[in-house]
Amino acid sequence: MYDLSDPRYARQLVLRGFGPAAQERLANGRVLIVGVGGLGSPAASYLAAAGVGTIALVDTDVVDITNLHRQLLYTTPDVGRAKLDVARERLQAINPQVVVETHDTRLTATNAASLVDGHQVVIDATDNFPTRYAINDACLAHGIPFVYGSVARFDGQVSVFAASGGPCYRCLFPVMPAPGTVPTCAEEGVLGVVPGIIGLHQATEAIKLLTAIGTPLIGQLLLVDLLAQDSQRITVARRHDCPACGDVRTPSLSSMSIQHLSPAAVAALLAGDDAPTIIDVREQWEHDLVHLPISTLIPLNTLATRASDLDQSRSYALLCHHGMRSEMAASWLMQHGFSRLINIDGGIDAWSMDVDSSLPRY
Repeated sequence: MYDLSDPRYARQLVLRGFGPAAQERLANGRVLIVGVGGLGSPAASYLAAAGVGTIALVDTDVVDITNLHRQLLYTTPDVGRAKLDVARERLQAINPQVVVETHDTRLTATNAASLVDGHQVVIDATDNFPTRYAINDACLAHGIPFVYGSVARFDGQVSVFAASGGPCYRCLFPVMPAPGTVPTCAEEGVLGVVPGIIGLHQATEAIKLLTAIGTPLIGQLLLVDLLAQDSQRITVARRHDCPACGDVRTPSLSSMSIQHLSPAAVAALLAGDDAPTIIDVREQWEHDLVHLPISTLIPLNTLATRASDLDQSRSYALLCHHGMRSEMAASWLMQHGFSRLINIDGGIDAWSMDVDSSLPRY
């Protein structure tokens, strides 16, 4: 039972302009956090401490040693454990009054609508474009604002998208960048405190949206440069020609989708008359370690230049190590006219476990 008189909330309850009414709104709040990594860890921790009634987490990762310099929800003994399991334990230890729901899945264009439904705020704590666009479109459809956060090196960004009257993410970035053109944190690196600070900004925006205090970053993109200890705000206007929230919308955004199939399901399709062509988007060195003989190698960072060689009328099944890069490739292809696309969930690692155990794992 949620106890508004719990002394843990004493310093919030005495805040002028906050008080019991805002605390009660937090108690009744439902927040979905997509990704419990560098951004999701601090955001979830502070929302639990603040007393948000229900926090739902979406993730499939396990704790890796490289996470620990920035994801302080986890500790060294947690390496190898599922992030959702550890996060649930830690958040409920922070505040036993909070209900923590977990979804051991990856948010995709297929399941995004069902995952965001029933929440008042969504926090985008992801690190890939397909998921971010799926969050945007699902939040627009359900009328739910989402708090965007992004980090790289020493810099971060925060904004609120899909809020009533405000812009959506596609107003700022109408088309997904070509695969390989935007380096990831794994490639560029990130100072550990950067996602901590940006995640706390996201938690602050979620609290403001839930309690109706302050001025949320609707129509504003906050840019933070921690090396210079500088920040600035850029106005982001709602675009009337936005393909998702504008006056004339692109039908394909809602009518087209990527099939998500297991390796066993794709292997069964290969025996049929209309077998898909398997495109392997891993790097050459990974392909040299292990590959499917029937696949065609097109590394992700070359896809944009080689897509013209592919036949848009054919069916393609995209393959990578675990299924994330292949989803990015499939999403980009879909936005460039390809409609018969399959993401092989779990990638070649799952293929070696479920279809062909002779394939080495790495």
